[in-house]
Amino acid sequence: MSHESDSTNTSRRRFFALAGSAIGAAAIASALPREARAADLPHLTPADPTAQALHYGEDATKIDKAAAPTWKAGEACNNCNFYQGGSAAFGPCQLFPGKAVNRNGWCAGYAKKA
Repeated sequence: MSHESDSTNTSRRRFFALAGSAIGAAAIASALPREARAADLPHLTPADPTAQALHYGEDATKIDKAAAPTWKAGEACNNCNFYQGGSAAFGPCQLFPGKAVNRNGWCAGYAKKA
């Protein structure tokens, strides 16, 4: 009988070890910060005060060159180092936390991707 009892105890210990690990992993995962999905972010508008300060426009080809003299042809959010939206039409930008910018837009914080 002791052989059967040892087998049961080993199985029970293994079960509780795995259950404890799973609960711990779930607790850690829920405590980690969650990254907002681009689809959930509100779109940045040119009327936003930060957007105005950085001369943000939703279409880089229509940027007022007098107000934004640093703009050069070919520059747009989609090839900026701060844009994180990949090929999506709108995506997060490190310069405008919590907002999604137009991939075809531009602002004075533009830094070409390396």
